[in-house]
Amino acid sequence: MAQNRPPVTHRRPSGEALRATPTVLARLNALGDDDLDAQLVEICSSPTWAKLVRTARPWADDDAVHAANAAAMAQLGPADLDDAMAGHARIGEPKAGDATSQREQSGVHGAGDAVLDELQRANADYEARFGHVFLICATGRTADTMLDALRARIGNTADTERETVRGELRKINDIRIDRLLNEN
Repeated sequence: MAQNRPPVTHRRPSGEALRATPTVLARLNALGDDDLDAQLVEICSSPTWAKLVRTARPWADDDAVHAANAAAMAQLGPADLDDAMAGHARIGEPKAGDATSQREQSGVHGAGDAVLDELQRANADYEARFGHVFLICATGRTADTMLDALRARIGNTADTERETVRGELRKINDIRIDRLLNEN
């Protein structure tokens, strides 16, 4: 009887405690497939990911949605990961007018020109090496820490980096899922 349980309190990577929002969860569980997919691709731009998360319904609580994210991320093939990465701006260049991109990359605000210039150069080197944008869960990170991570990861093999990206996408999706589940 999950409906009679109190909301689950847990902590996300940022350390903040969150509670499941049963009203939002019930609304999402009741949505038609197309309507839910439209909301899910706002979290992750891979249509395959959206379908896999959707087919895990009904979700009993927010932990179930996060478990669906983890399971879906584990199943994505290379083309699906490319679709997921296509929805993300370059680090240091949040998309203008995109509140999610601006919020997630808030750590670059106020960074000096030298750091931003180096991010731009390092992004170009990374993209030339791997063929896609450098992806990192930027929430709570400064421009300097993202630059350090970019420099460290450019030495990865393509396979290692693809799995690192998969993990970073999962973290980003979890944060975005929390935002969706806790909207008023």
